[in-house]
Amino acid sequence: MTLRDKSLPAGDKDGEGRPAHVGFLLIPDFALLAYASAVEPLRAANRLSGRDLYHWSHVSIDGGPATASNGVSIRADHAVGTETRLDYVIVCAGGNPAIFQHPQTFAWLRHLARHRVRLGGVSGGPYILARANVLDGYRFTIHWEHAPAFLEDYPDLDLRRSLYEIDRDRLTSSGGTAPLDMMHAVIAREHGSELALAVSEWFLQTHVREGAGPQRMPLRERLGISHAPLLRVVGRMEQSLENPISREELARTANVSLRQLERLFRHHLGRSLGEHYLGLRLDRARDLLRQTSLSVLETALACGFASASHFSRGYRRRFGHPPRAEREKPVR
Repeated sequence: MTLRDKSLPAGDKDGEGRPAHVGFLLIPDFALLAYASAVEPLRAANRLSGRDLYHWSHVSIDGGPATASNGVSIRADHAVGTETRLDYVIVCAGGNPAIFQHPQTFAWLRHLARHRVRLGGVSGGPYILARANVLDGYRFTIHWEHAPAFLEDYPDLDLRRSLYEIDRDRLTSSGGTAPLDMMHAVIAREHGSELALAVSEWFLQTHVREGAGPQRMPLRERLGISHAPLLRVVGRMEQSLENPISREELARTANVSLRQLERLFRHHLGRSLGEHYLGLRLDRARDLLRQTSLSVLETALACGFASASHFSRGYRRRFGHPPRAEREKPVR
């Protein structure tokens, strides 16, 4: 296992012999799996080493219990802004972090950054860090579901489509189980690869993933097909939603006639080329409507539609309601 970045400061190198204190900032609707994948390796490191290497506490925006997206609540030890010594603060967020509004949280994160507390985020947590203006000049990652909306809001930040990133005093993970791999890197850097490997083995990780690894399954597995030319076409579609590629160009990508390409879509995916491409664009539009403040027209243009009316008709046919109604629906 190769560490992503050797510059992450070690947790217990200050000569005080104390455990590193990790604060988990739990944003309402945070992703429980991503949080658990970040905190459990710390518990395992303590148990397997027989020492208190890490101490952790929970922070909520008001000091009350924080509720995850699945309804589970975790009691908070502190409220945002409470004076306590922290070595790390890891922001756990899910749901729709783009609409999170809490100036005290953003101010507290900036305060921590000025005092050189190591800041992290898992799943949607990096969105909160960006809103606090503490990611400028750092490379980082975020869950793929949040990436399109994030790029609309922060096109100039150094977003990577990786499993995790550790860049100096910032550590971010795309969520899901990827924090297990990120915390493996942290533990290895601070306490050695032997302990890190023991922690990973304890959690039945038969393979520790590199930070630069992909977030999503290969298209072959996601679609359940193995036809290479068709996979090339779908891959180009997914990468060109704002400026759709012509049907003729897609056929040239597969090196087949347009008629043959249509037959391939029908045979392998059960829908026409146009239906598949339209579905991809509408799915992206739904993500943008849920996670950004873009207008319906701006969303339509960002997903390759020439007019809001054309977009709205297609949206209603696919999802059963107009685009404007999407923002009225709760996201879980």
